[in-house]
Amino acid sequence: MKSRRTFLALTGAAAAEAALLAYGMRSRPEVAGAGAGTTAAGTGTGAHHTQTLQARAAGTRAAATGTPFSVAMPIPEVLRPTRTNHHTDHYDIYVRQADVELVEGLTTSAYTYNGQFPGPTIRARAGRQVKVRYHNQLAEETNVHVHGGHTPADSDGHPMALIAPGSYCDYTYPNKQQGATLWYHDHAHGMEAEHVYRGLHGFYLIEDDHERKLGLPSGKYDVPIMLRNIALDSDGAMVLADPNDRPIVLANGKSQPHFSVAARKYRFRLLNAANHAVFTLTLPGGQLIQVGTDGGLLPAPVKRSVVTISSGERIDLVVDFSHFPIGTQLFLNEATAGAILRFDVTHAATHDNSRLPARLRALPALPAATVNRDVTLSFDLVSDFPAGLVNGKPYDPERIDFTVKRGATEIWNVTNGDGQYGIHHNFHMHLAQFRVLDRNGQPPTLDDRGLKDTVSIAPGESVRLQATFADYLGEYVYHCHVIEHASFGMMAQMNVVE
Repeated sequence: MKSRRTFLALTGAAAAEAALLAYGMRSRPEVAGAGAGTTAAGTGTGAHHTQTLQARAAGTRAAATGTPFSVAMPIPEVLRPTRTNHHTDHYDIYVRQADVELVEGLTTSAYTYNGQFPGPTIRARAGRQVKVRYHNQLAEETNVHVHGGHTPADSDGHPMALIAPGSYCDYTYPNKQQGATLWYHDHAHGMEAEHVYRGLHGFYLIEDDHERKLGLPSGKYDVPIMLRNIALDSDGAMVLADPNDRPIVLANGKSQPHFSVAARKYRFRLLNAANHAVFTLTLPGGQLIQVGTDGGLLPAPVKRSVVTISSGERIDLVVDFSHFPIGTQLFLNEATAGAILRFDVTHAATHDNSRLPARLRALPALPAATVNRDVTLSFDLVSDFPAGLVNGKPYDPERIDFTVKRGATEIWNVTNGDGQYGIHHNFHMHLAQFRVLDRNGQPPTLDDRGLKDTVSIAPGESVRLQATFADYLGEYVYHCHVIEHASFGMMAQMNVVE
């Protein structure tokens, strides 16, 4: 049995988008099980269904209604374990619909984790296991992927391992990696674009002793900030149309909020959780000091005047507000959207024991690579049914595209094959962090530094990556993390073997 699902398959170029919007239908293969771990409903297929995403391009957009910067930016709740033992923290998360206020005065129906937008933050400790039971209270299938997590295959959120409505699934996260800013989100193939857009995203932060001893800003001065864009109609309903027409940028689920700070150092963990956006950020009058990226700390702090993050990427920044008098207002600007967040220096710091060390964490040595691979991301815009492709093929969960030896170090040359269309892609690899070796044969940019799991690839660009595939066996995916592109088939599968 196959089910057909209409969904938006949008790219970054207007002409290509028009072609793809004309072709929304795609069949999704029958799924043999409900997902990894234990489910309350056994191992049935769950409820496949047909759903039409109405592209409500006509109608009024709610472009930042209300008074700009009148709403405080919330910090996502840190989830408390349901129970703990000597080596594991257990959590319960409920995937459900909830009404939220993203723009002042408008009520928006969203998909949420525990009724929150963004979902609650899990703060894990390196070397200490976390188990999460995800309860699906939606009327459709879902699953969860910890983006950037070094995770066993049966808990990675494989796109075809789904949690049926009314069921639950247990995921195990060993956290055998250094401290890093990760995030969790839906990864159900063919549905991930809609589900993440509707709100299925949250922070997963791993902390370790090395970071703690450095003395970086911590506690309430260590602030995760999820950035993403959205379009709403005049009633507050989400508009699932052209990704280039999502004018409202949210910071932790609020449009143009303010955030009160003391005159001291803060650590801000920025995540681009947009389906389809590249954010170019500046803080006029202030200094951005980068200390980390997707996979954790950089070797040393780097002063930045501007930072750019594509969908799925993270960047850790330290900002020192002690140089500003009480009453100062600083605006975080995005190149296209303008001011998206205001920092208000409202009070003096009683004390600031945090530090910004000259050395943070050395990057591991690059072992000799034994395998070289080529990966091209592109769209088929010629045939009767345009599709997202990796190396000329759309995603097929029954096909293994690469077989990788456990422990092997490989170099992947990833190319954006849509240069003639001006379509932007980026690349995300499950299981392993990688290092960017070069971009178009030139040294990596400042945005490429450190341990990465997601990298931006402009039209026609090629990026060489080096990764080591340690510890876990099984099937993992790699794909474009412009999530509509992955939904449309721009995804492939590797099998890690002995």
